[in-house]
Amino acid sequence: MSFIDAEIASQPACWGRVVAGGHDIGRPGESVAVVGCGTSWFIAMAYAGLRETAGQGRTDAFAASEFPLGREYDRVVAISRSGTTTEVVELLKAVSGPTTVITGVAGSPVTEIADQVVVLDYADERSVVQTRFATTALALLRASLGEDLTQAIADAKTALDAPLGALPEADQFTFLGRGWTVGLAQEAALKMREAAGAWTEAYPAMEYRHGPISIAQPGRVTWMFGATPAGLAAEVTATGAAFVESGGLDPLAHLVLAQRVAAAAARLRGLDPDQPRNLTRSVILAGA
Repeated sequence: MSFIDAEIASQPACWGRVVAGGHDIGRPGESVAVVGCGTSWFIAMAYAGLRETAGQGRTDAFAASEFPLGREYDRVVAISRSGTTTEVVELLKAVSGPTTVITGVAGSPVTEIADQVVVLDYADERSVVQTRFATTALALLRASLGEDLTQAIADAKTALDAPLGALPEADQFTFLGRGWTVGLAQEAALKMREAAGAWTEAYPAMEYRHGPISIAQPGRVTWMFGATPAGLAAEVTATGAAFVESGGLDPLAHLVLAQRVAAAAARLRGLDPDQPRNLTRSVILAGA
């Protein structure tokens, strides 16, 4: 078994542990910027959507390299598995005001800078491709908003046992979301690119019919996170493409299924999902 398989399988336990631990991330009413790079940016997008919908205050998500330093926030929340990513470290040094870091590594550079540090070392990973750290960070953030994740954890166990069928054999994937699940769609697409080198795209679901649906055809997959817009499933299946819906699963649990498909697709292509080409565990820029 590869590292990624074991790490994917451990997610329900990781989510249960983080929920039981309890963490407060900022205060309701604060204006918050959430930042990260790669997977962490997409998790930030999902949290931003959830926090605003919950009425807890303006919440914006940025790639760390694109943070608008001239804009004031009451708090900056940074997500970094390794705690060493150059753009995140430099940003935390540059911003004023309270900062919170969620990381997988105690004593990493970000922990020396932030005002509040949450270490999820039990969710850290040996695989280069992130799975359980990202979803555990989002479970933490959802719990901090007052969400009950009991059903999400049960749904993740269901996703671990669900048959994959012919999904890993598809030659193209498009992932869709609405609201907070747009971030999950982006993350699912990244997993397929990283692990399997697959052609993947991601869009807000209502934008899909404004051009991207033109690539749908037999042998390709359109995958929806969350509730499907009216008529979309029929339009996709009419092209001959497969349409995947959540089937009632919590969207975060549905991401677990996408992770499994990415790992299986990698093996079908003769690739090692733990060591994707051209990637390292953390991006540290020379001379930074």
